[in-house]
Amino acid sequence: MQTIKVLFLDRDGTINQDLGTYIVSKEQFQLIDRADEAIELAIAAGFRIVIISNQAGIARGITTVEQVDEVNRYLSELLARRNIAYDRCYYCPFHPDYPHPEYDLFSECRKPATGMVDRAIEDYRAEGFVVDRAHSFFVGDKTVDVECGLRAGLRPVLVRTGHNEEALCRQQNLVPEFVADDLYQAVTEYILAAH
Repeated sequence: MQTIKVLFLDRDGTINQDLGTYIVSKEQFQLIDRADEAIELAIAAGFRIVIISNQAGIARGITTVEQVDEVNRYLSELLARRNIAYDRCYYCPFHPDYPHPEYDLFSECRKPATGMVDRAIEDYRAEGFVVDRAHSFFVGDKTVDVECGLRAGLRPVLVRTGHNEEALCRQQNLVPEFVADDLYQAVTEYILAAH
């Protein structure tokens, strides 16, 4: 088994602009300034990239699995321009207020639950890789991201883009290791220095 370190990334509000609504098409998808560069630097430093995203708009009927997949494909295309790629992308369609016989099966994957992180770690293990949680990070813009990272034994970093729930984190005593203005600062000023 080979040991790897992973940079787990929230998507909306961390990699791309959060529009305050669900992203349903690639036309709505705008990278946050230098987010692709940050991912490139992390990969160069040996990190695997895994995207972990709540997409409850599916359960709510606002977006579809096909639309979410299309947006994720578009992100792949944007990263490919830098000759980089994310390893894996997991998203959770479940929402507790919108019961659905298919999506309710995924209730344990909705952040802050760690189901998507656990799945990623299991999938890596099946390929012969062990994720070194002590040297792996979870970056997101919400308290659920920080809490998911903490629960999963990862190193949580909060970014001020997207929802910027810095004050809410303090209120809920969910303390990230570092708070950055954006993903680029998180990677260049903390993650690459700390690993």
